[in-house]
Amino acid sequence: MPLNLVLLADTHVPKRAKDLPEQVWAAVENADVVFHSGDWVEAELLDEFEQRSRRLLGVYGNNDGPDLRRRLPGRTTAVLDGVRFAMVHETGQAKGRELRCEALYPDTDVLVFGHSHIPWDTVSPAGLRLLNPGSPTDRRRQPACTYMEAVVDGGRLAAEVRLVEVQRG
Repeated sequence: MPLNLVLLADTHVPKRAKDLPEQVWAAVENADVVFHSGDWVEAELLDEFEQRSRRLLGVYGNNDGPDLRRRLPGRTTAVLDGVRFAMVHETGQAKGRELRCEALYPDTDVLVFGHSHIPWDTVSPAGLRLLNPGSPTDRRRQPACTYMEAVVDGGRLAAEVRLVEVQRG
């Protein structure tokens, strides 16, 4: 049975947006597993994700205060249908990221991260898939706000991970 995943990071609610766009909430509610790699900003958003998600995996980011840090780890792992996931907020500079993360996460198939608000989808020489969904609320220098959708099926992450543009309301 395929697992539908939604990957999010850097929501920054209510600093960058009063709430997440309805498109994002619909994706969250329809996903089997939701990943949020930090910078929630306020615990009320975490509460809402917990209510709306079938299964939520989250970590705190550099903009998350003590209330979120008490409830969330800085790093988390999960095995979904045999695929080993790890999630963290920051991975450092882009240059050398694949080899650096390969060394830091040797027993991982997929690393989900955030922080830069820049979408990222690469594979390290040893096969570690690195995914940053961008931000659904703060595009910075990107053409659009984004999140990612992916599918785990038969013990593998589908080759296509979809970068979804958030439609402006």
